[in-house]
Amino acid sequence: MTASRHGCTGIRALGVLAMLAAPRFGHAAPQITVGVVNWIGYGPLYVAAANGYYRKYGPDVKLVTFTDNSLMSGALEGGELDSSTLTYDQVIIAAAKGWHLKVVMPVDYSVGGDAIVAGTAVRAVKDLKGHKVAFQPLSPSNFLLSYALSLSGLSESDVKAINSTPEGVVQILATGSADVGVTYQPNVSTLLKLADGKRFHVLYSSRDAKGLITDVLVLKQSTLTGKPKLADGLIRGTLDGLAFMQHEPAKAAAIIAKALDVTPADVAQQLSNIENPALPHLGDVFRKADALPSFQASGQVIGAILKKEHQITALPPIETTFDASFVAAIQAHPGDLQ
Repeated sequence: MTASRHGCTGIRALGVLAMLAAPRFGHAAPQITVGVVNWIGYGPLYVAAANGYYRKYGPDVKLVTFTDNSLMSGALEGGELDSSTLTYDQVIIAAAKGWHLKVVMPVDYSVGGDAIVAGTAVRAVKDLKGHKVAFQPLSPSNFLLSYALSLSGLSESDVKAINSTPEGVVQILATGSADVGVTYQPNVSTLLKLADGKRFHVLYSSRDAKGLITDVLVLKQSTLTGKPKLADGLIRGTLDGLAFMQHEPAKAAAIIAKALDVTPADVAQQLSNIENPALPHLGDVFRKADALPSFQASGQVIGAILKKEHQITALPPIETTFDASFVAAIQAHPGDLQ
């Protein structure tokens, strides 16, 4: 069993909203709702909530679990959530709608969890020209493929796209309907094990493009203006959760396993496919640069695909999608972080 979270415009959507009922306010502090889905990259949040780290900085956080993260940006915009985890592509779509949702920190990068898998005859990305490639449009798989092709001087028009869910890619490749597909774990491992590992290999993965597929913590601009300490507390508590994962990996794995309904061994395996950036690197996404993990770089790739597929009419200014001031303030004055 694995945990997955990508759901922009229906990506990796699993079902309907499953919200945990709870009183809006606790005894010590107002209860704050933060939207999540079952995803290994949110380990620091699961740990911080379970260990009460957020209360140390003010907010009493209640994690609200969604089974379809395409609903989460709307729930945040509509006031059903105080904060939410989203994939960065969802933030771009929200900004294009005129919603004022702001990224305050990156939570995790996919580093190997998403991959282009190819038959042995295809040895390099440049060899994809003319090949059938199975992937889900408007998904992280689509973003990864487009980025890899661009680095080799190709575009999506150079391949023959086969529309498939990430799970469906396994059957398409296994039956020979295509010899290249883009999917995520554990589907990648399933393909690599076929024919004793002699049939397929990883051609390119998100490990080669860290920051292209990024999960982020988001709040409304009105919340940041009216309750600036909330963002500070959420970031600090999440960083304390990450510190616990690093100092007490076995105990952290048990907490995350319970949250995701997997085994601690599953947690250890899945953590190898993501990276939770530490405090010194939280600002990397906010820097104005043409290279990943900067949002300026990933936003251009994502925006081009969304425009092509008529999901947005224009890429909103990237600098309007985030507020870097909270991370910068914590980097300058880390205070009593663990």
